[in-house]
Amino acid sequence: MSALRRKFGDDYQVVTTSSSGSGLQPQGPGQGPQQQLVPKKKRQRFVDKNGRCNVQHGNLGSETSRYLSDLFTTLVDLKWRWNLFIFILTYTVAWLFMASMWWVIAYTRGDLNKAHVGNYTPCVANVYNFPSAFLFFIETEATIGYGYRYITDKCPEGIILFLFQSILGSIVDAFLIGCMFIKMSQPKKRAETLMFSEHAVISMRDGKLTLMFRVGNLRNSHMVSAQIRCKLLKSRQTPEGEFLPLDQLELDVGFSTGADQLFLVSPLTICHVIDAKSPFYDLSQRSMQTEQFEIVVILEGIVETTGMTCQARTSYTEDEVLWGHRFFPVISLEEGFFKVDYSQFHATFEVPTPPYSVKEQEEMLLMSSPLIAPAITNSKERHNSVECLDGLDDITTKLPSKLQKITGREDFPKKLLRMSSTTSEKAYSLGDLPMKLQRISSVPGNSEEKLVSKTTKMLSDPMSQSVADLPPKLQKIAGGAARMEGNLPAKLRKMNSDRFT
Repeated sequence: MSALRRKFGDDYQVVTTSSSGSGLQPQGPGQGPQQQLVPKKKRQRFVDKNGRCNVQHGNLGSETSRYLSDLFTTLVDLKWRWNLFIFILTYTVAWLFMASMWWVIAYTRGDLNKAHVGNYTPCVANVYNFPSAFLFFIETEATIGYGYRYITDKCPEGIILFLFQSILGSIVDAFLIGCMFIKMSQPKKRAETLMFSEHAVISMRDGKLTLMFRVGNLRNSHMVSAQIRCKLLKSRQTPEGEFLPLDQLELDVGFSTGADQLFLVSPLTICHVIDAKSPFYDLSQRSMQTEQFEIVVILEGIVETTGMTCQARTSYTEDEVLWGHRFFPVISLEEGFFKVDYSQFHATFEVPTPPYSVKEQEEMLLMSSPLIAPAITNSKERHNSVECLDGLDDITTKLPSKLQKITGREDFPKKLLRMSSTTSEKAYSLGDLPMKLQRISSVPGNSEEKLVSKTTKMLSDPMSQSVADLPPKLQKIAGGAARMEGNLPAKLRKMNSDRFT
């Protein structure tokens, strides 16, 4: 299957079919089931890799009027081709309308017929047709003022139209030029210089199964107050029977420790520790083949040069999460500076990783260790004894005063129960120890501290003995960690050897 993927690409998957009723050639003797390459169904994404959300709003009805109430934002959100079209159309209509108004004034006053009379004073000098009226408007609007066409004081209606033209022109310029300026200075283009790794990986880090992906900043200018968040989109059904097609769950990427606040100068690896509180608590390598989810990553920050808030988004589907991989290092120390090699930004390599989920690993450890269950049982018994003492206090306070005097010392039952619970705990703990430790504990003069020290010494035998006593699955996990150094790429082995020499 891996050879077929290398040959035909990741867009195809191997499907095993039977020969009966499928139209395929029958199998010969000794041949396995037929394999056919079929196109892999395209995964519907909620957020594309470039951050665009695949959501369309329909059947708005009368709610479309809300777009006109916020016309400025509507124009800014339009695509560039529509902005340019509205920009040119608005100016063209305004110019033609105002030029027509000047031509109408000249026509009603008779300036078009008397323009060449020597002793006649028109409303606007040298305006005798529509093109001349249009040129006069352009000269006035653009404040060019060639001096050949000018307004005279014999035309009060022309003075009023001139004032109206100045006010209307200022409003149109402020609206359209401001809209174009805001659209050009939007920080969406700044988000294109923020990189996300093509894949997310799951492997061990600091002894814990961790989901990781990488982010980077291509510019030298920093992102001020950069913060990252992750959302898990997954369909689920509630106990009441309600189906949630895109339920959003928060992935902890360091809210409690402050790791979500990024100093994004060099590429960083964002980590989500998979534990009992994680939505991936039951996720294993085998279950990833049937799971369907999408991880949406949101990176927000303030652009240092403009002071505007920028947001970059991407997403990872279940096919883009690699189990048992790790990112290549991209930072190296040169003479006087640190060099970032972005050619290895998306590169990963395989590392030994348990194929089990965190829940399965905890259950296997619980079944293999005989000292964990008594500890849990003792804690439960101690909790029950404390509850009994609290209940006894309540009962004693509710007794009449005569019965309280008869009991004498009120704290006697409480001390008795504490002594009995302590004795039972010691007896239970000694019964769970090996026979050798039980004989040691029964000898007078051996205190509890000595017993604990000897127990610790016995439990701290060489790791080879403890690994040999583990079940086969756990031996495989422990053996994989020992072979991890041998499976690293040659570049990383050389870096590790240079670091310790």
